[in-house]
Amino acid sequence: MEQRHLGRTGLRVSRIGLGTLTWGRDTDEHDAADQLKAFWEAGGTLVDTADVYGGGDAEYLLGQLIERLVPRRDLVIATKAGSVLDPDRRFNTSRGHLLASLDDSLARLGTDYVDLWQVHAFDALTPLDETLQALDIAVSSGRARYAGVSNFCGWQLAKAATWQLASPGPRTRLASTQMEYSLLQRGVEREVLPAALDLGVGLLPSSPLGRGVLTGKYRHGTPSDSRGASEVLGPFVEPYLDETADGIVEAVLTAADGLATTALQVALAWVRDRPGVVAPIVGARNAQQLVAALSVEALTLPDEIRRALDDVSAPVHRYPDQDWSML
Repeated sequence: MEQRHLGRTGLRVSRIGLGTLTWGRDTDEHDAADQLKAFWEAGGTLVDTADVYGGGDAEYLLGQLIERLVPRRDLVIATKAGSVLDPDRRFNTSRGHLLASLDDSLARLGTDYVDLWQVHAFDALTPLDETLQALDIAVSSGRARYAGVSNFCGWQLAKAATWQLASPGPRTRLASTQMEYSLLQRGVEREVLPAALDLGVGLLPSSPLGRGVLTGKYRHGTPSDSRGASEVLGPFVEPYLDETADGIVEAVLTAADGLATTALQVALAWVRDRPGVVAPIVGARNAQQLVAALSVEALTLPDEIRRALDDVSAPVHRYPDQDWSML
């Protein structure tokens, strides 16, 4: 699998990442092992997790598989901290909480360091410089090699990345930002992507298949074994089951027919090769699904198909995103 630099850093990662959102909850140890082995054998390196996935079980499960199944040195392990199970406070990115969470993550993963440590979301109740200081401490102490953020809007990302570049003293530049991005969700193109490109921050798209909808599996109802039928993830899928999404899915299926491939591969290839994108994070129910996604490595969309998909999924971006003199 092709490797790409993560932002303006020396870290190289596979251009498809393996997501572990369901590990330890819907994905058991056997299926997780099959996925990790298939991913590694395909040349994949970037494995993304978080301290709250499965209540910590995703990290623990990954830690059990490292070395026993795949050498630690062959993986780029990325995890997150800052999301908390507190109805009164969704996020806590205070220095104390983040660093304690990192230590807990390392214990569950059974490793001395993570390759990429990410702030899971912006916390309006914590000063941003305090949050960023936690990243500096994590890297300077060797517990993390690189640092990034997740779910930061445009101004939040620009402020954080600029702070790290401009503040005096040893600062850790932001290597990445993880955001939802697909043919069904192109909101990052308004401000996040321009900021990331300008500041040298690599984009790691989550839900690159539109929460599974872009595979076409929901065209004629909700399959009983799908995430849309899950009590936990059903509400996550439901917003993309509308007429707008239907039109985009049909365009993807038409492109897939013309290329003699699958809708999954077309949708994944589209987002993988967007400007600023480093590695879409793919979550699969089993190894068979994952292998189907990884086969996208052989596909590059023809320009005319890419432009057609751009047009059919184009979001409405007006003032101030466009040049005001053109309005």
